[in-house]
Amino acid sequence: MGKNKLKKFAEMETLSNVFQCGTQETPFPMAGHWRDKYFHNDHPIVLELGCGRGEYTVGLSKKYPEKNFIGVDIKGARMWAGAREAIEQELKNVAFLRTNIEFITSFFSSDEIDEIWITFCDPQMKKATKRLTSTWFMQRYQRIVKPSGLMHLKTDSPFLYTYTREMLRLNSYPVIADTDDLYGKESAVSSLPSSIFDDARALQTHYEKQWLDRGMKIKYLAWQLTHLTLFNEPDIEIEKDSYRSYGRNYVSPK
Repeated sequence: MGKNKLKKFAEMETLSNVFQCGTQETPFPMAGHWRDKYFHNDHPIVLELGCGRGEYTVGLSKKYPEKNFIGVDIKGARMWAGAREAIEQELKNVAFLRTNIEFITSFFSSDEIDEIWITFCDPQMKKATKRLTSTWFMQRYQRIVKPSGLMHLKTDSPFLYTYTREMLRLNSYPVIADTDDLYGKESAVSSLPSSIFDDARALQTHYEKQWLDRGMKIKYLAWQLTHLTLFNEPDIEIEKDSYRSYGRNYVSPK
């Protein structure tokens, strides 16, 4: 492990807006108390899952000071960038939680979350239960998200986009927005609600910019998380993505 990464890990221990919990199978003391014990308000809470550097967590927190934002990821060295920026800019409506997303229900109580963003996660083409939009995860999300809470997916992956669309169809989730080319011609996305459309396009993550540099289309889905008791997992053949991401040290030439 490089010295720079070790330095970031050490600094993460001192940042007041970071909670490092690793695997947590028992309820976290903050569960059910994020508003009163950390944010000290009664504003809606929005999660960014697989937040990486926290571009959406930080970016949306500036746009919506009347909402609270929590970035969740297990990659501490990446999360460090967003956590540092939030502190430097004195953003009081931002927190970061370092943990495995599979344990998400240990960190939040019933109906505590209003909205979730999933931004450029690994499509996990080999195992459905590892996909952040699988029914396995939907069952966990509905335990912490308010009924009809809003879910967002931004992805470069045709595989994950196709899978998620089928999952939504099979389970009759109300789809709010759906486009396979977010930055394409206006006519291709004219049916999207303007506020949701604006948020989806306004911020670009580090990895999103890589895909756009390569001429790839960005896919976007938004839906309401109605609470289900039975789930239908897609059982269809989906063509695997044929490309790979850049290495971690890649820097965009733009």
